[in-house]
Amino acid sequence: MAHYVYRFGGGVSDGGAGDKNLLGGKGANLAEMASIGLPVPPGFTITTEMCTRYYEEGETFPDSVREEVANGIAHIERITGKRFGDAADPLLVSVRSGARVSMPGMMDTVLNLGLNDETVVGLAKKADDERFAWDSYRRFIQMYSDVVLGLDHGAFEEALEIAKEDRGYYLDTEMTADDWEGLVDEYKSLVAKLWDKPFPQDAHDQLWGAIGAVFGSWQSERAKVYRRLNAIPGDWGTAVNVQAMVFGNMGDTSATGVAFTRDPSTGDANHYGEFLINAQGEDVVAGIRTPQYLTKKAREEAGAKPASMEEALPDAYAELAAVFRTLEDHYRDMQDIEFTVERGHLWMLQTRTGKRTAKAALKIAVDMANDGLITQEEAIARIDPKALDQLLHPTLDPDATRDVLTKGLPASPGAASGAAVFDSDTAERRAGDGDAVILVRVETSPEDIHGMHAAKGILTARGGMTSHAAVVARGMGRPCVSGAGTLSIDMKARVMRVGAREIREGETITIDGATGEVMAGSVPTVQPELAGDFGTLMEWADTVRRLRVRANAETPDDCRTARDFGAEGVGLCRTEHMFFDSGRITAVRQMILASDEKGRRAALDKLLPEQRADFTEIFEVMAGLPVTIRLLDPPLHEFLPHEEDEFAEVAEAAGVDVETLKRRAAELHEFNPMLGHRGCRLGVTYPEIYEMQARAIFEAACDVAAKSGEAVVPEVMIPLVATRRELELMKAVVEKAAKAVFEEKGRTLDYLVGTMIELPRAALKAGEIAEVAEFFSFGTNDLTQTTLGVSRDDAGRFLTTYVDKGIYPTDPFVSLDIDGVGELIELAAERGRATRPDIKLGICGEHGGDPASIAFCEKVGLNYVSASPYRVPIARLAAAQAALKRPG
Repeated sequence: MAHYVYRFGGGVSDGGAGDKNLLGGKGANLAEMASIGLPVPPGFTITTEMCTRYYEEGETFPDSVREEVANGIAHIERITGKRFGDAADPLLVSVRSGARVSMPGMMDTVLNLGLNDETVVGLAKKADDERFAWDSYRRFIQMYSDVVLGLDHGAFEEALEIAKEDRGYYLDTEMTADDWEGLVDEYKSLVAKLWDKPFPQDAHDQLWGAIGAVFGSWQSERAKVYRRLNAIPGDWGTAVNVQAMVFGNMGDTSATGVAFTRDPSTGDANHYGEFLINAQGEDVVAGIRTPQYLTKKAREEAGAKPASMEEALPDAYAELAAVFRTLEDHYRDMQDIEFTVERGHLWMLQTRTGKRTAKAALKIAVDMANDGLITQEEAIARIDPKALDQLLHPTLDPDATRDVLTKGLPASPGAASGAAVFDSDTAERRAGDGDAVILVRVETSPEDIHGMHAAKGILTARGGMTSHAAVVARGMGRPCVSGAGTLSIDMKARVMRVGAREIREGETITIDGATGEVMAGSVPTVQPELAGDFGTLMEWADTVRRLRVRANAETPDDCRTARDFGAEGVGLCRTEHMFFDSGRITAVRQMILASDEKGRRAALDKLLPEQRADFTEIFEVMAGLPVTIRLLDPPLHEFLPHEEDEFAEVAEAAGVDVETLKRRAAELHEFNPMLGHRGCRLGVTYPEIYEMQARAIFEAACDVAAKSGEAVVPEVMIPLVATRRELELMKAVVEKAAKAVFEEKGRTLDYLVGTMIELPRAALKAGEIAEVAEFFSFGTNDLTQTTLGVSRDDAGRFLTTYVDKGIYPTDPFVSLDIDGVGELIELAAERGRATRPDIKLGICGEHGGDPASIAFCEKVGLNYVSASPYRVPIARLAAAQAALKRPG
């Protein structure tokens, strides 16, 4: 019979750290902390398997699970000496979610469960603190009404604000026991009005309502968005953790907080975190109150006045610091901790591997490896390759003028400029239109996940460095400034105010997540320096990876960037991008619209020196490294003139009349140009085009080799080949041009001729094509389009739904469709090698910078991947991780 409930605490641990798939990260780590003797309130975990069954069985619970939960409650009662639902000495519990991987703020939590009109009186007597009891009850009603009953959270917040205003209070802590009791009555009336039923009084009904709500939150829209953004499978489910409540809101010797064993922004080995005296956990995490610093040093560096935990609760802080050391030594990684102090007694509520910035991740990994806590291979494996993107882009110029509006907390490093927008829907819409935006909110909530993802940066008026905005922003790599307390937002007028200054929605602001500064206008940027820990880890990665890493680049600047980032050649130089230059587009149009070979050659003669200069610059930058150049592959409609003045310009250059050109353009019109007269089909019908390009390549290569003394290695790639014969014809054109240039220059060069495999037929006939091709480069963008029959330019309208419904695990244009497209690649590699054992194999689509796709390339045994210049370090690290995971 299936076992769905696992206990922890009081000397019992039914699970442990190795059970994350079953118990979720939170449940597994609670059991683990309990097993190593840390002070964990007792509780139990309902497994992720039950979550799956819950949905399979129409969101119901079997009787066997109800019995197991009853035994779990009895376990907590035995240890605490309290009874669930007892009016005299009630046991109160928290009900929390816990997925396999951290999804901060995405799923639901209910605290103080078990309170009702009778137990609140017993709690007050037992604690000898009426104010604490009624404060806990109003919190419970508000949270339960939001999470379980689905009532408007804002209505309860408004009632609280009115209650404070009526009494002349500013802070929640000013409310008395009588004030809270009165608010509870208001809250219950609100529930009756909004729910049309009285607030549930039976503790067991409350418990099952909360358990169902937490399981239900796994399928909330915000959770789905987060999973989609972070490639978390929808069938994993969440666990539910039910745990005895401990209280941080029992006066000045009680507190709650969030802490990290190291600084998650910098990686420095300093205790980092925030806490609040006389508060509960959601006050810190949700940013409802701006918290205090954990350490005296952090408080002094920030110039803050409220006492740190180290100063206000020195004994509890000393105990917490000892727990830091224990957890880091045990888990061998930086930990993110939630804790509560109840009347001087420290309780640990959670530990997990802490989310951190890329800079911090690198420093922590390198420091721990250098200290012998982990190996170099473990350090390599710990860095999320995609997170490196945070390090590879410009930061604000320190010498630039800054019009500083205000300063908040430096919650997530990096800098961004963009139009200020005040809600997530607007952020998503404007970002979709191509605008850079900064999402500005009083505080973010999990419902803002789509806007945070769309924005270049996030700014909040409330909340600390462990608030929802900060944690999610760090995980996404977005710069974030939180707790900018002088900032106010007028949603009605769509304006934000800082003192006498006003910024209207749409006006540009800049945020610096490293300093906390908020500036009017945009601020210039500088390129980052990629040395130190970054360089060290990249060196370690390069020693273990097998796959070579090249770059997709077609300009000298791209090539220089790629080389700086460690690229080992160019894997894709798209020559059609060179033809769009305003100085040569007329000659290109003249070539395309020419009615005969003579007219085309006249235009090509104008383009030859331009192409030769393009390749010369690229070869100079990449001297000594291979450069794969794809011959012209344009959908012709992209080059055709559309405006009258464009036709007139081409007509003059070609010496023909405009009407003749228009007729020729009409003849070239295609209904489906992406599957039309492009790629090698252009070369087959007009071989003089590829002849010119080949001549330009070899002339440039010879010139650079003669000048630099370093041989360049051109790899000429024929696009969109479907048959052996197409490649045979085009290879003959290239070889003829090479022979002619070598005779003229009096020197020869090594070069290769190969093809891009981007059609299913080419993959299937790879054995035949390899008789002619010396290399294959898998063009996974088009191979995905042609295999799935889906246009990547239009798929955005429905692919999100496909991913949500489990049709594809991820967007197949972002991460390779292993089952379909991947099988074609594997088959083509196998058949190509069977014909030509030494054939060089690589990929050059956007998937070349995707870690999951790179892992597949390692498995299949490709020789290299090619990625955009800024993704080269990502590919280097992902290739190293793939090599470490490879069997044997």
